[in-house]
Amino acid sequence: MQLDKIVAYHKALADPNRLRMLLLLSQGEMNGQELAARLNLSQPTVTHHAAKLREAALIQERREKNTVYFSLYPPFIREHAQATLDFIFQKGETRMDIQEVEVPIKASVLRNFFTKDGCLKQIPSQLKKKLIVMEYLAEQLEPGKAYPECEVNEFIKQYHEDFATIRRELIMHQFMYREKEVYELNPREMWAKWEQLK
Repeated sequence: MQLDKIVAYHKALADPNRLRMLLLLSQGEMNGQELAARLNLSQPTVTHHAAKLREAALIQERREKNTVYFSLYPPFIREHAQATLDFIFQKGETRMDIQEVEVPIKASVLRNFFTKDGCLKQIPSQLKKKLIVMEYLAEQLEPGKAYPECEVNEFIKQYHEDFATIRRELIMHQFMYREKEVYELNPREMWAKWEQLK
């Protein structure tokens, strides 16, 4: 199994609410409202965490009219857990030289384009790197929250002075949508995927 998939698996688990969500789903299928009530979280927060778990193939979902139901995907949970053990203890086909372990591209891009104090040095010209930067910025915003344009501008200015360009890029690549000068994050599955680019 590729190292980046193992990393993505552990990133998906690296949140207490997501672990609690998996524990609840081990008891059976639940919809978003049930999970929100049991976890004492808002519906948008549950949707956000569910997207993270779904991206790592830890849960699956089905839609029934306007209700989305979530359930565990046990084969992938077990496969990723075993792959982690195999990688650490170098069993079977996972054996590799430590030099072959590459730094995940997202971490590399963020390190190269952001200063130590978190400012964006420049907007990347290469699309893949630009999407990684935009994804990172979008991840700092709160899902389900409506942001007036002035608030979005101030948020972006924390990272880079060209707020108009970055705001436009966030809209153009489906990280956010705008309606009457009010901005909100799109569901993560709508975001442009840098992973699909070469």
